Amino acid sequence: MTLAELKSAVGAFGMPAFTGKQLAEWLYGKRVGSIDEMTNISKQNRQRLDEELEVGLMPPIDCQRSKDGTIKYLFPVSCDSVATSHQGLFVETVFIPDHDRATLCVSCQVGCKMNCLFCQTGKQGWQGNLTPADILNQILALPEREQLTNIVFMGQGEPMDNLDAVLQATEVLTADWGLAWSPRRITVSSVGVRGKLKRFLDESECHVAISMHSPLHEQRQQLMPAEKAMPLQETIGLLRQYDFTHQRRCSFEYICFGGLNDTPTYGREIVRLLEGLECRVNLIRFHEIPNVSLPASDEKRMESLRDYLTAHGVFTTIRASRGQDIFAACGLLSTARQAR
Repeated sequence: MTLAELKSAVGAFGMPAFTGKQLAEWLYGKRVGSIDEMTNISKQNRQRLDEELEVGLMPPIDCQRSKDGTIKYLFPVSCDSVATSHQGLFVETVFIPDHDRATLCVSCQVGCKMNCLFCQTGKQGWQGNLTPADILNQILALPEREQLTNIVFMGQGEPMDNLDAVLQATEVLTADWGLAWSPRRITVSSVGVRGKLKRFLDESECHVAISMHSPLHEQRQQLMPAEKAMPLQETIGLLRQYDFTHQRRCSFEYICFGGLNDTPTYGREIVRLLEGLECRVNLIRFHEIPNVSLPASDEKRMESLRDYLTAHGVFTTIRASRGQDIFAACGLLSTARQAR
């Protein structure tokens, strides 16, 4: 709940509005696990709150540890848009420690509607939207939560397809009454959902990352069916209306496929598309998924593309691949097997 919702809830129980502020401090400041621990609220009011509300923290039910230190957690979720016949829904969340940084890759949906060719999540179909509580639980119930420096909405699902919940979760994360994180510690990804992306850019100050993967309309449509209704060219046109010259960052995610999108021709087209837009490109290694015959690019090709883009004014990095041995790397998250 937001602070406004907490105040409204306690008001309905005949309690003063400041009790809502106390709840926010206990939940998000002190991060308690039960209402009984909220000792500056009267015992009578705590009893009433305990009857009507719950903190709702749910620990992960399973985890896998990679040899590189990455940990993939399996969290139970409730969802707010699933058929009642669905039981036992889960999402995967990935904790990525890296020297003085620790990033959490959170999920926002069970499955995904976008069905990108190279992504395992889309292969399980869409089963529901996570609630703000489901999203925040991945952070607040994480065993390593105190180590976190960054959060990326790059797990299961398309964040703009569940925008209300994502905005509420990021509000709790960044508000003074919440976790008080800087929005610059949070990156939200998208394929570029029309209408929803604009609303996100208007209502949030978090970084944005756009899944590009090809600068060519027809090829991107083959890789990402969403391109048909949400062309990359339109998305870039929208981004040009916003200021990314200061702290807020715009980036493009680009999985490299050997001989398909990693040649100089693609480098030139990316430079043409992004000319004048303050942004960066992250090149990502492709990790093979079942029944998809896309080839992975080799290191030399990726370095050549990176060097070309950087030399032509597009700051570009090659993202380190993490957690591949536990299927926690980019594009590999799927909970269909665990749910069964």
